[in-house]
Amino acid sequence: MIFAHEIPAGSHLYFGRSAHTKRRIEARAAELLLNQGYEEIVTPLFSYQQHENFADRRPLIRLNDADNHEVSLRADSTADVVRIATRRLGRSSQAKKWFYIQPVFTFPTTEQYQVGAEVIDGDFIEVTRTALSLIETLELHPLVQIANIAIPRILSERYDVPLSAIEAMNIETILATGHPWIEALVHIQHVADLTDLSLYPADIAEELAKIADAAAGIASEHIVVSPLYFARLRYYDTLTFRMFTGNTVLATGGTYTIDDVNAAGFALYTDACVTETLQGATPPKDTHG
Repeated sequence: MIFAHEIPAGSHLYFGRSAHTKRRIEARAAELLLNQGYEEIVTPLFSYQQHENFADRRPLIRLNDADNHEVSLRADSTADVVRIATRRLGRSSQAKKWFYIQPVFTFPTTEQYQVGAEVIDGDFIEVTRTALSLIETLELHPLVQIANIAIPRILSERYDVPLSAIEAMNIETILATGHPWIEALVHIQHVADLTDLSLYPADIAEELAKIADAAAGIASEHIVVSPLYFARLRYYDTLTFRMFTGNTVLATGGTYTIDDVNAAGFALYTDACVTETLQGATPPKDTHG
């Protein structure tokens, strides 16, 4: 029996202090991003093209419009923002920096509040710094994990390392490929491990150098390197990041290509930030006192 006061698994209920904290996080994010020249956008809850973003369509909540065309509840904001900004708003707005404060929904009943930012022709270091500064204004000090999606793809396409093994981090299978440099690649964890790249083939070394350059441009003492990390969203093609406190992911982002548009962006996971803020200290203070 389902009682009237119950909420579905994966949904969120905010009240009192938690609702207050969520509102302040969103207000602070909006102020920071507006001050950095971003324009705000709110995209439709329903989308025709969400399936193009996911290799696995199972997370999508699907239904049909009045003409029986399949639509999905918004499970990802990035692609819709880029397409709307470049195709629908391209003639009426010259803005290249956009942010949004809105939830996404995945099957069966999961909702996730996000603050996101997308920059057309954007730079990885710029958006990573922005995400980091936003999290730090919440008095949270995350670990920054930097990866490069190109490396798993090169390993799969040129060196016979199964992508499934990389996704599952099946180290035994990866090492069994027998390349003399593969063990060193697997054990890369710190920026210092990227000092000498002469051991690696030129194509791998080139992509590792991109990670090293990105790390040098990000003002954080807490960076880890994960060259075998592979994001499941189809549009990520090179540098990506994730930010953690403990085992909690606070934000993800990176550079990507959607419909031949190169961009960079991030999503801050508001629900995780609310939880970490409430557990760690007092709620973030209002900017104006």
